[in-house]
Amino acid sequence: MAIEINIIAVLVAAIASFVVGMLWYSPALFGNTWIRLMGFSEEEQTSMKNEPMTKKMTLAFIGNLVMAGVLSHMLVVWSATEFAVWGSTALTRGLSFAFWIWLALFATSMLGSVLWEKKPWKLYFINASYQLVNLLVIAAILGAWM
Repeated sequence: MAIEINIIAVLVAAIASFVVGMLWYSPALFGNTWIRLMGFSEEEQTSMKNEPMTKKMTLAFIGNLVMAGVLSHMLVVWSATEFAVWGSTALTRGLSFAFWIWLALFATSMLGSVLWEKKPWKLYFINASYQLVNLLVIAAILGAWM
């Protein structure tokens, strides 16, 4: 089976993923609540604000690029299997695929933060729902360009 990856779609999905993360954790959405639930002290918050962000943002974008690339590859394989419902579109297959990946890998593995690290459920829901929305955005872009 030849796997063809649309590099432009992967790049656009990575950029969109980066934007989703910036918005999700901004003060406009969940940033302030996330900071409070993480338990950062005033000193830690000040220190984080004064840190140069270039390296962290670059590494975050590379992570988004890797995620989009791997998901693109996996989505092509998923679409070619019996899991792909006859008559479904690449977009709906992408969204379905993203949900199942989220449920299997993110929603379950992130439970440890609540169960073992004593983090609040609200923090779990902020982080887990970010991962779901992020995957759905990536998969929607990849699926639309298949």
